[in-house]
Amino acid sequence: MTFIDVNIKVPEGMTMYLHPKNPQAELQRNALLLYPYINDKTISHGKAAEILGIPKYDLIELYNHMGLSYLSLDISEVEEELADWEKLKEELV
Repeated sequence: MTFIDVNIKVPEGMTMYLHPKNPQAELQRNALLLYPYINDKTISHGKAAEILGIPKYDLIELYNHMGLSYLSLDISEVEEELADWEKLKEELV
């Protein structure tokens, strides 16, 4: 994987945190930079994982450990999905 340096504007007090001390911290930082684009559906988890050079499952686990759930459905949406699935199953029988 090729890395390049990019200049970004951040508050001065943030600069000390932008130089990770280990590869895991660097991966977390880069994953967090990509998360808004996953959240607004500009890119998928798979594409973000590809950019980061890791398997999709590892990225999902990384986000999970940071409290960012892979599934963003609330309970009513889950219930609606299940009801739709049950209806589809009945139509196929």
